[in-house]
Amino acid sequence: MVRWLRIGTGMSFLVVGLLGWLLPIIPGWAFIIPGLVLLSREFHWAKRTLQWLRNRFPKKTMQD
Repeated sequence: MVRWLRIGTGMSFLVVGLLGWLLPIIPGWAFIIPGLVLLSREFHWAKRTLQWLRNRFPKKTMQD
C-alpha cells in the first residue's frame, strides 16, 4: 500500500514538473526533484537520474 502511494505521488510530481517546463507559471524543478527522490526508493532509473543530477550540479559551499 505504501509502495503504491509512493510511486503514485512520485509519478504525479514528475508529470507536474514536466508540465512546469511547458507552462511558465509552474516551476518544473520544484516538482521533479521530489518526484525523483520518492521514486528512487523503488526504481533504479530514478536513482541513477538523481545521482546524475547531484554530480552535474554539486552543492555550493561557502568556500566556492
